[in-house]
Amino acid sequence: MVKGIYILIVLATFNVLSACNSNDNTMSNLEIIRSTYEGKTSEENGKNLAQYLAADAHWTEAQGFPYAGTYIGFEAISKNVFSRLASEWIDYKLTVEDYIASDDRVIAYGTYSGTYKASGKFFKARVAHLWKLKDSRIISFEQIVDSKPVRDAMN
Repeated sequence: MVKGIYILIVLATFNVLSACNSNDNTMSNLEIIRSTYEGKTSEENGKNLAQYLAADAHWTEAQGFPYAGTYIGFEAISKNVFSRLASEWIDYKLTVEDYIASDDRVIAYGTYSGTYKASGKFFKARVAHLWKLKDSRIISFEQIVDSKPVRDAMN
């Protein structure tokens, strides 16, 4: 019995040490998503998103949001969301408050803010982003947002 326990302890220790000494540089799903928000510049965030986004990823902007819809692939997302945000807003950003991660899902939540160029109005709105990943690739994104402050700033 003692010999069996000793063998189990040795095997468990070996497994722990093997995991610690692994040269596997694979990022966790949480680290992947954080890299799309926490780069030094928005360009770096965009590059990280493009790097980890699956070619057929589904990106859903909330119903009622100015850019509402589901877009598939980086080109469609960039055209229908990011290029519009960049051209229509001043200092549009998401300040992430925290993340929640479980297996292949990550949630980032916080506050959007920015000033709409055409109206000069500033807004703040609470938001959550729901991400789903598979094999270290982002396969879907869903935005949940209080769209009213955004729309009010646009009027």
